[in-house]
Amino acid sequence: MVRRVAVIGAGVGGLVSVKCCLDEGLEPTCFERNEDIGGLWCYTDSTDGERISVYRSVITNTSKEMSCFSDFPYPEDFPSYLPHNLVLRYFRMYAQHFGLLQHIRFKTTALSVRKRPDFATSGQWEVVTETDGIQESHIFDAVMVCTGHYQEMYLPLASFPGINTHFKGQYLHSQAYKDAEAFRGKRVLVIGIGNTGGDLSVELSHVAAKVFLSSRSSTWVLSRVSDHGFPMDMVNTTRFNSFLDWLLPSAIMNRIKFRKFNSWFNHTNYGLASTKNSNFKVIVNEELPFCLLSGAIVLKPKVKEFTENSAVFEDGTIENIDVVLFATGYISSFPFLEESVRSLFKDNRWLYKCIFPPQLEKPTLAIIGLIQLTGSVMVGTEMQARWVAGIFAGWNKLPPTSRMMADVLKRKPPVKRNPPERENLKMSFISYTSEIASCAGVKPSMLRLLLTDPRLALAVFFGPCTPYQYRLMGRGKWSGARDAILTQWQRTLKPLRTRMVDDFSDSSSGWCWMCLLVLPAALMAGFLLSKYHQPGWSLQTGPQL
Repeated sequence: MVRRVAVIGAGVGGLVSVKCCLDEGLEPTCFERNEDIGGLWCYTDSTDGERISVYRSVITNTSKEMSCFSDFPYPEDFPSYLPHNLVLRYFRMYAQHFGLLQHIRFKTTALSVRKRPDFATSGQWEVVTETDGIQESHIFDAVMVCTGHYQEMYLPLASFPGINTHFKGQYLHSQAYKDAEAFRGKRVLVIGIGNTGGDLSVELSHVAAKVFLSSRSSTWVLSRVSDHGFPMDMVNTTRFNSFLDWLLPSAIMNRIKFRKFNSWFNHTNYGLASTKNSNFKVIVNEELPFCLLSGAIVLKPKVKEFTENSAVFEDGTIENIDVVLFATGYISSFPFLEESVRSLFKDNRWLYKCIFPPQLEKPTLAIIGLIQLTGSVMVGTEMQARWVAGIFAGWNKLPPTSRMMADVLKRKPPVKRNPPERENLKMSFISYTSEIASCAGVKPSMLRLLLTDPRLALAVFFGPCTPYQYRLMGRGKWSGARDAILTQWQRTLKPLRTRMVDDFSDSSSGWCWMCLLVLPAALMAGFLLSKYHQPGWSLQTGPQL
């Protein structure tokens, strides 16, 4: 029987894991090597490599309503997209509200997590920690590893001939970047066009002599500001859109997406993406197109090699370079886990539902947050923690090992591209979160909502898939979930209403007409979901709406 649970890390995953354990009557102890909560959201000026944090100017890519904890909305006066200091303030409010801090041991490093000799029968773990140079051994019934996937810098120097042997300039990983001042007046090459690479290129373009952005992939660029000025993820991340994604062939859906992406600007003209390329990624950046249009940033292909003072690109062009900034991501590593356990999984695809190593004799080890979703990872991480805590408490059960292994083997093989771990983390936000919610017994039933609360059903199905939806029913139901869903747009607009102007539109009348128009479609969708969405459906067989 699980009673005492070790939680490694006090970032997003650690906080929700402690809270979920407390909700289930368990006794969590969280070990955090730093002096504060928040993980990478706890900004620091340090660049020593031991402490990974966001850069000074970072703004969230997901809006507050789409990335809050499911029973604790952000304050209504917080802006929709948040700087790191407001995210950290929210975490502190959450920790204080639910009494989490007393269960966290700060400045305490987990040195090792090893199976006890009688693990096959007890499922217990020995956790060795160090605080102020003093080591201590603990025995726990279960362990939740919450160190996330921003752990070890991925610096692929071997893929860039001459960077170590010939190049006389400076090169560094984006983890060491804090602000742009150190790059003033320099010619900077940014390698990697993910969200970080795009953001840093834009910021550097304001002070650098020239910024070059090297990309080898087809990349579509979206804005945080969507139709009518609403947050992009609130408009696009809906159960209705997810249902269409499952219903229509991928070729048709990609065509629809490409047309939508190009409605802002033609990506082919900018050298970013082609509609003929089915392998693509999406980043969020409002300023990058203008920086490319104004010449502040120059897009370049992959680097072929480096000389003493320049980079030679695959198209034969050569540019003088002073600094190379690698925005090439991170590799997941768990050095504190004993080798016999660490060898059981290379990345999250070796884990059952991206959480449990299925070969363990006892399911008392959970890896929390080793995912990258098309929406907020906070929501997916909280859902993982809720399900895991329910399993440890005995409310939920895992299938037999054979079934878990079969599920793991059905997953797609790892992507060849480097770093493979980052590519394998990506999955649909709604599909994955709802799949775990279904396992935990807290996924909202659309058919039941349609029959009992049509107004709420319409908001859930056609509106943004906010995390409050997973508090409407089942264990952990929150009495405030319905109101949080029906007032989510008001909280979105609240921080913008600092200067009132006359509005002659009758929004309430428009909402009533929309309800009349979409109700038949919602009833049909509810019927289809009740017919096809049976227990056991996985990410490969259908949508988890």
